[in-house]
Amino acid sequence: MTQPAGTDARAPTGPESVLTCKNCGAKNRIRPRPRGVPACGKCAEPLLWLVNATDASFEPEANAAVTVVIDLWAPWCGPCRFVSPILEELSREYAGRLKVIKVNVDENPSLARRFEAYSIPTMVVLQNGRPVDRIVGAMPKPDLTVRLSPYLIRKPAA
Repeated sequence: MTQPAGTDARAPTGPESVLTCKNCGAKNRIRPRPRGVPACGKCAEPLLWLVNATDASFEPEANAAVTVVIDLWAPWCGPCRFVSPILEELSREYAGRLKVIKVNVDENPSLARRFEAYSIPTMVVLQNGRPVDRIVGAMPKPDLTVRLSPYLIRKPAA
């Protein structure tokens, strides 16, 4: 699968992911999780949570305790290549509060239809598995950060 510029070509697909810790560089094998967030097994820092999903692997990936941004993109889309590294930066900056799921609309038409990705990039924000916002088109990082910030506020521990 062709990746947009700025996207790690090793971003995992399927029920198990290997995420690299931004703090110590350790590789961590994780599975989709409905509770909690993945943390590094070596230094316990929250991990950058950026994964690829397909029509078949999407449901377990979308079921997360943190805010999820679904990035509906295509390899031929210039604005998608603009947004991709921004989403990667945000997933790094908001590790432990944000999960980014990349979906190639050309290879996953069911998800493209489900989320009505008639123009791309389309980003759908999920909380507790439910759509709470929809962003169509590319925007610079400061604007995207402002748009996502209400969903990334750290909740007090229960």
